Amino acid sequence: MKRLPPKPAAPKPTASELEILHILWTRGPLTVREVLEFLNEKKNLGYTGVLKLLQIMTAKGFVRRDETNRAHVYEARRPADQTKRQLAADVLQRVFGGSASQLMMHALAGHRASAEEIEELRRILDAYKGGDDGNAK
Repeated sequence: MKRLPPKPAAPKPTASELEILHILWTRGPLTVREVLEFLNEKKNLGYTGVLKLLQIMTAKGFVRRDETNRAHVYEARRPADQTKRQLAADVLQRVFGGSASQLMMHALAGHRASAEEIEELRRILDAYKGGDDGNAK
């Protein structure tokens, strides 16, 4: 029986693409101009640069473009949780060899967690030990 070639890995968003995705996740569908306004709160970018990034993100499947109006509207294709979970799983495998404890220890070593974050981690771990996936609120 012939083996099929491995399925190519899903593309991962760059830092700039993630920045735009965060804006779309929190603000909802936006035009290029609106995305530009939010981005320019932190750094000075040009319209054509943001347009090009959104076009690339559309081609990669990160965003979809609604062309029904004169000004095209962009929105994230996948929810934030799904994208974050995919990126975390990738880092877990590539960097930490699948060890969740190593990932957690390194994450906490480089970041002072608040009491609320630690309590949330405990809740997730308790739910996970109980057979739940830890996502229940």
